[in-house]
Amino acid sequence: MKRLFHINWFGFFLSVWVGLGASGATATPASPLPDVTPIEVAPDAYYVQGLAALGNSKNQNFISNSGFVVGPQGVVVVDALGSPAVAERYVSEIKKITALPITHVILTHYHADHVYGLQVFKDMGAKIIAHESGKLYLQSADAQTRLQASRIDMAPWVNSDTRLVAADQWISQSTQLNLAGLRVHIDPVGPAHTPDDLSVWVPEKKVLFSGDLIFSGRLPFVGKADSSQWVTSLDQLLKYDAVAVVPGHGQWSANPRQDIAMVRDYLLYLRDQMGRAAADLVPFEEAYERTDWRAWSGVPMFKHANRMNAYNTYLLKEQEALRGQ
Repeated sequence: MKRLFHINWFGFFLSVWVGLGASGATATPASPLPDVTPIEVAPDAYYVQGLAALGNSKNQNFISNSGFVVGPQGVVVVDALGSPAVAERYVSEIKKITALPITHVILTHYHADHVYGLQVFKDMGAKIIAHESGKLYLQSADAQTRLQASRIDMAPWVNSDTRLVAADQWISQSTQLNLAGLRVHIDPVGPAHTPDDLSVWVPEKKVLFSGDLIFSGRLPFVGKADSSQWVTSLDQLLKYDAVAVVPGHGQWSANPRQDIAMVRDYLLYLRDQMGRAAADLVPFEEAYERTDWRAWSGVPMFKHANRMNAYNTYLLKEQEALRGQ
């Protein structure tokens, strides 16, 4: 199929998503830093909420959530935040709540805003658990390119000492583990947002950590996602009898159906509108301008995420058409 335009979307993604270029470069360590005070969502279960913003040096790349559960023998953390600096502040806050050691970190996926703080936990002796497909990210040129760009755009918080950290335990199927005296269920729910998506369910606390399958109160970042499988995976999350769901981004939820519906409806709308355009051979720019975005234009991160989301969905629908889906 002939494409009627060409844009360097990878370069655009790097310049936008990891920080707004020169505006990040002017920040200094003296800039006010975002609050990382944990919020309790269930007994002994907490999370910190990242900002609905682009990662940059002013906010230490604190744009994603992380959660933790205090067990009888230690602390289990889910996701490691977006820089060593914010991870160190996070660890200090955890230590205010409990003197027990951080024994494990479970990664919901290997995206930079969830893993650049991982070395802080690894250096403390915590064991890292992730989906085995995360190896592909670690070995990719994209991972190294992203890290190099972040060392510039998010300096000094991400710098030459910041490194990518591999898991100690890779999983490929639904797994139940006893971690720090807690029963923890880890389920692959991808490929959806990423090939290595995991959800983390702590039945004793009835708390679910959904990773980036759920973006609460802001538009998701679709990237190279399999949005069809993503919709299916969202339905899968409803099987848990959760009293609290901690998403990858945004406020925790006691009503997961509502937050799941927002993400699901947005993904389905993208697939419908961009799918029609791709099937009719309408060039992307024309299709994007024709589409009615009013239902989503007031949602945080629309300006920064929607065009990329639409374009990636347009490409996905082209590929699905070629495969006869």
